[in-house]
Amino acid sequence: MTLRVVIADDEDLTRTGLRIIIDSEPGLTVVGEAADGAGVLTAARELRPDVVLMDVRMPAVDGVQAIRHLLSPPEPPKIIVITTFGNDDLVYEALRAGVSGFLLRRTRPDELVQAIRTVAAGDRLLFPSAVRTLAALHGDGRTVPGIGRLTEREADVLRLMARGLSNGEIAVELAVGTDVIRTHVSDVLSKLDARERPQAVIAAYESGFVSPR
Repeated sequence: MTLRVVIADDEDLTRTGLRIIIDSEPGLTVVGEAADGAGVLTAARELRPDVVLMDVRMPAVDGVQAIRHLLSPPEPPKIIVITTFGNDDLVYEALRAGVSGFLLRRTRPDELVQAIRTVAAGDRLLFPSAVRTLAALHGDGRTVPGIGRLTEREADVLRLMARGLSNGEIAVELAVGTDVIRTHVSDVLSKLDARERPQAVIAAYESGFVSPR
């Protein structure tokens, strides 16, 4: 299966560079580009990509606002935010909104490709240490009612998700089958009203269930 990617960035050179890297990889193809927030909404609606790679600071429609619109359909694409600064408050808002992860502009080409494959698979937190750092900088200690509804095993799974373990690695850690872990992860996301793993992990940090420090 070939993963379909849309690139959204207001810099032509950046879009061209990303396209060259992605199109050179087997199993990945760029199906469209956008130069602003309005354009990425149109591209996603018409092209139905698996992954959207986008700048969080976009003209026409604000990046976080565009992300919320992109995530509103029943089967939205996975979204990876591209940013210059890892401690950007807009990146944190994007994670809270439900994106699958973020990358720094200085990320190596092989890391970019691996990130696209990782979020498409959806079974591992992308760059867990970076998410933890963001939570330590921006977390506001909000109340997350769903945390209290987690079973003991689901709580264990959430802690391991926060460490960045994949479903398979969590299964080994807890000595159960991968299918069982998939079910637990799905239940954790549902109880925390989270669309993606980063959103659930951010909720765990902000509630104090897991300490980012």
